[in-house]
Amino acid sequence: MASDTPESLMALCTDFCLRNLDGTLGYLLDKETLRLHPDIFLPSEICDRLVNEYVELVNAACNFEPHESFFSLFSDPRSTRLTRIHLREDLVQDQDLEAIRKQDLVELYLTNCEKLSAKSLQTLRSFSHTLVSLSLFGCANIFYEEENPGGCEDECLVNPTCQVLVKDFTFEGFSRLRFLNLGRMIDGVPVESLLRPLSSLAALDLSGIQTSDAAFLTQWKDSLVSLVLYNMDLSDDHIRVILTGARVGRHLDISRDRLSSYYKFKLTRKVLSLFVQKLGNLMSLDISGHMILENCSISKMDEEAGQTSIEPSKSSIMPFRALKRPLQFLGLFETSLCRLTHIPAYKVSGDKNEEQVLNAIEAYTEHRPEITSRAINLLFDIARIERCNQLLRALKLVITALKCHKYDKNIQVTGSAALFYLTNSEYRSEQSIKLRRQVIQVVLNGMESYQEVTVQRNCCLTLCNFSIPEELEFQYRRVNELLLSILNPTRQDESIQRIAVHLCNALVCQVDNDHKEAVGKMGFVVTMLKLIQKKLLDKICDQVMEFSWSALWNITDETPDNCEMFLNFNGMKLFLDCLKEFPEKQELHRNMLGLLGNVARGEGTAAQLMTSQLSVNLLESKADGIEVSYNACGVLSHIMFDGPEAWGICEPQREEVEERMWAAIQSWDINSRRNINYRSFEPILRLLPQGISPVSQHWATWALYNLVSVYPDKYCPLLIKEGGLPLLKDMIKMATARQETKEMAR
Repeated sequence: MASDTPESLMALCTDFCLRNLDGTLGYLLDKETLRLHPDIFLPSEICDRLVNEYVELVNAACNFEPHESFFSLFSDPRSTRLTRIHLREDLVQDQDLEAIRKQDLVELYLTNCEKLSAKSLQTLRSFSHTLVSLSLFGCANIFYEEENPGGCEDECLVNPTCQVLVKDFTFEGFSRLRFLNLGRMIDGVPVESLLRPLSSLAALDLSGIQTSDAAFLTQWKDSLVSLVLYNMDLSDDHIRVILTGARVGRHLDISRDRLSSYYKFKLTRKVLSLFVQKLGNLMSLDISGHMILENCSISKMDEEAGQTSIEPSKSSIMPFRALKRPLQFLGLFETSLCRLTHIPAYKVSGDKNEEQVLNAIEAYTEHRPEITSRAINLLFDIARIERCNQLLRALKLVITALKCHKYDKNIQVTGSAALFYLTNSEYRSEQSIKLRRQVIQVVLNGMESYQEVTVQRNCCLTLCNFSIPEELEFQYRRVNELLLSILNPTRQDESIQRIAVHLCNALVCQVDNDHKEAVGKMGFVVTMLKLIQKKLLDKICDQVMEFSWSALWNITDETPDNCEMFLNFNGMKLFLDCLKEFPEKQELHRNMLGLLGNVARGEGTAAQLMTSQLSVNLLESKADGIEVSYNACGVLSHIMFDGPEAWGICEPQREEVEERMWAAIQSWDINSRRNINYRSFEPILRLLPQGISPVSQHWATWALYNLVSVYPDKYCPLLIKEGGLPLLKDMIKMATARQETKEMAR
């Protein structure tokens, strides 16, 4: 089972400071600009964590608001030191890098920061004397600057936003740079001249960059340890340079996305053999997505018998039998080779089994969402059809992918679908509270940031796997706001509507009155009434209609403000219209009358509830056992309790209805099992110490007798706790109480 260990003190302090910047680390200058308190001096370990955690909060926690001048807190290296920071997405702009230009950065990862322009290239020069690792992955506009007023020169490439491509920037002066990622850089940047000044690169990532001549790679033949050429359109010349010129040391990635475009190059048995022969120190190789032109595998007849082995001598991939030792990692995702029996690697990415699929998600999440989404889809099938054996690892990987790519449709669709199966009751015992809360947060993030039907449906279904409201209480307001926003559009998908109404109902079923009143103010009552009105216009009584009335029943329980809202927004008219339109719907009637019972208890509302249909048509109903009749009688008991003056209609007369109520109560089986849940007896107990309406007193006594007889363990303590016994004893002494009522009370 996953651990429920608390967060470290460092993590808690970091989170608190970031959520209260102007009250902890800094102060507001001119009510908008953050400045660091002059007596604060922070080492790099703390500063790095503050910045990196800030980026995580902005990208993953939708309730966290970024501060425009956050990076200005770290502008002076005399009081704050930054060394290793990871920034991502549109959060980062040119002025943010400019604010920290005086810092001696050693590691700077910029991932998909599309708002950065060529101004940030000049800022990068400020870090040239210290920078060891730099990633500009997906920073598509960082090589663009604003077009000159005189217009573009002929040799400049122009992008759709009327900016021109910078061609004269190089890494001149970056003498310490060893690790560089230029993945998904914009077409047209002269890679060779850009990189020429770097004399001793150890790791280079050129994912998605197309270059016909790879000869420039040979300049690092004595230093290059890792080379990534993912989705580069390879040729025999590229392979020759890799094998003889660049002489890659430990990690080579020539994988591709097999769906992105047509590739002329095919991997052959000869090429794989050359990798093994020429790259003797290779520890990691990724050839995912490639079509293998020749048969590289051993036939089933010739395969070594026995258990699966990673020993090169037993390898089912013939060229890899020449390996000196098993590879640490071998990428075979979406290739035929991953399905072989003996693969000489400790970790293999592929689509054969759960282990390979999880390895693929782990390896490709950060920079290859197109591959990751397909791997998560395979995990979805495993969780749906089979049993997931590495549940905790699977959950953590999917959570990471959803956080990392919250605006990627495919990731959000497949990830939210996988979460539904990974959080069902079968796996619950293996999941800690902390992990389940992480799932809830990432689900709510998806609902908040991606308004797509499939994502919304998957997220709502996943929430149904949790104990409601208990497990959602830590995000109670947020989840209610999201569900109400889903239910507002009238064109909403029917299945999402049904699930969202069910969740809304569950969320207000067993919570305190403060929660109910807060949700009512969010528009809960009005939203439910709108749903009912739409269904009424369509003449449809389905689960949405029934759940909506049930939700109103729950949210109006002991909450006068919500009851008043129901009346003010034509709730009574909808009540009567539904009775008329759906006279045979028993479950609907039970929910409607339960709601009306709540509303009837409110002071001053009795007159608005007076309808002949309510008293005459439903008292004798046998629908849903005794529930419809019981609730109708309960509503009328509260109206009778308000006295004769509250009875504002001529027909039927108050006395006639009283007789019908007596008859109805006497027809009920005192041992009836109930489809009802009382959290408090207060609404019933208030009917005991009074002589205005003996029938109301009798209904209340019958209700208590039934509940404590059929469910003694649950309701006897409640009756004692809320002072019911003295009230019953006092009632027995009252002259106005009927004899049968007194007998039941005894």
